[in-house]
Amino acid sequence: MNSESRVVIIGAGASGAAFAWRLAQQGVKSICLERGDWLNPDDIPTDQADWEYRRITDFSPNPNVRKAKSDYPILDANSEIKPLMYNGVGGSTIMWSAHTPRFRPSDFKINSLDGVGFDWPISYWDLAPYYEINDSVMGTSGVAGDPGNPPRTPRDTPALPYGAVGTKMANAATQLGWHWWPSDGNIFSKSHDDRFGCNNCGPCEMGCRIGARASVDITYWPKAIAMGAELILNASVSHIEVDAKGFANKVIWFDQNGTEQATSCDFVVMAANGIGTPRILLNSVSNLFPSGLGNSSGQVGRNFMLHPIAGVSGVWDEPVQSWAGNDAFCLLTQHFYETDSSRDFKRGYEMQVTRGQGPLISALGGFGLNVPWGQGHHERFDQVFGRVATVAVTCEDLPTDTNFVSIDSNVTDRFGVPAAVMNYELEANAQQMKSHGIESAKAWLAAAGAREILVNPLVAQAGFHLMGTTRMGTDPNISVIGQDCRAHDVPNLLVIDASVFASSAAVNPTPTLQAIALRAADQLVKSGM
Repeated sequence: MNSESRVVIIGAGASGAAFAWRLAQQGVKSICLERGDWLNPDDIPTDQADWEYRRITDFSPNPNVRKAKSDYPILDANSEIKPLMYNGVGGSTIMWSAHTPRFRPSDFKINSLDGVGFDWPISYWDLAPYYEINDSVMGTSGVAGDPGNPPRTPRDTPALPYGAVGTKMANAATQLGWHWWPSDGNIFSKSHDDRFGCNNCGPCEMGCRIGARASVDITYWPKAIAMGAELILNASVSHIEVDAKGFANKVIWFDQNGTEQATSCDFVVMAANGIGTPRILLNSVSNLFPSGLGNSSGQVGRNFMLHPIAGVSGVWDEPVQSWAGNDAFCLLTQHFYETDSSRDFKRGYEMQVTRGQGPLISALGGFGLNVPWGQGHHERFDQVFGRVATVAVTCEDLPTDTNFVSIDSNVTDRFGVPAAVMNYELEANAQQMKSHGIESAKAWLAAAGAREILVNPLVAQAGFHLMGTTRMGTDPNISVIGQDCRAHDVPNLLVIDASVFASSAAVNPTPTLQAIALRAADQLVKSGM
């Protein structure tokens, strides 16, 4: 079957959904090819007895563990951090914590300010109005007025409750003289906009049966479809073809039966994440692009950034109900976020308070809780369950040519498309930063009264933040796309996911990549297409 559309979007996750919605608002229809399907809310296991077992088996965020039909192989033996993502309508917002801090203005100018990495060709202020639009569509809880960040409009609902452990950590940060603030999140703390308020059940990263936690399958996509956007499901993209002039003109994909399909178009928009996007581009070889589509610079797949995260856990004598509330955020401090010449690294890190785990994950040791099997198991379990919380030290990752995504045609998905290969090692600056962050987290937990402090120096299962593999820049020799998200080599090829990031900052990337996607849609329409 051959079909045709003016704009074809590849990937129905955070950026693809925002882009389709923004186009549809302006009367431009698009087709989105998504290799997965809709997730039925009744299939979300958070209120089922085996939810924790599901979290480490068929509902794992790691596709190499989950092995769903919609997943493709990712070879990660050469990576210190393992991949986490979800293929389906909503993308990884199906399995995210919904923690939504924004980049700071300095994050866009790290080379000019600090002499490392690369500057973006855009600024925070270019994205500021789009951050606001995205906050509104997704629905945001929090507290406006943080003096450590640029102004924002009031949040839709108040911040999620701190709980006992959050209160301890807030008081300790104040005692230490560190600026802290409640976490922004795309989770309603009260019923709002026909969505329920959060019931503090805990495992947000497995989905939200009641819809309090946003994901783009319940926010952007229903609105986009109502305005004419089209979704084609179970569509596994193989590669993109070009015409004689080097313009992308056809997307080749396989339906769920393995039948090859082709969709002709005027524009191709990549929104398949920092691994999926370079995988498709590198597989799109032709006489004009023998190294992959848009890859004359050799930079497609390069500069892979993942955010090294250390987990520092505190254990209290008394119960702190740390199993209640969003599992991945509560409050944060960016006290060590900017470069400080007294430290032995450039840039900085964020520390966010995360909750404890459920009974099964706690019994299995959680974030390094040292729970033995056999003798002493029950005693140790009683010491930690409901009495622990973890400070996640999220470090800025600097781009480096030696961290990259490639493809391996010796291993393929069920349609014969090459596997993605992750090649990633912590660079020296991140190592120094992480060590400093661990000591800061230990001091914070001690000030909060934790009687025992345990350190996981690198959380390996933390690869949700897939960034940098088609870097945005002005020089086509060292970047892949320009400030309008169009490829230097292929003017009708756009990339709108976190592949475009020139720097990683030290915060979750989703609101930033969604703001980029909204802005790119506006620029495309304003260009006259």
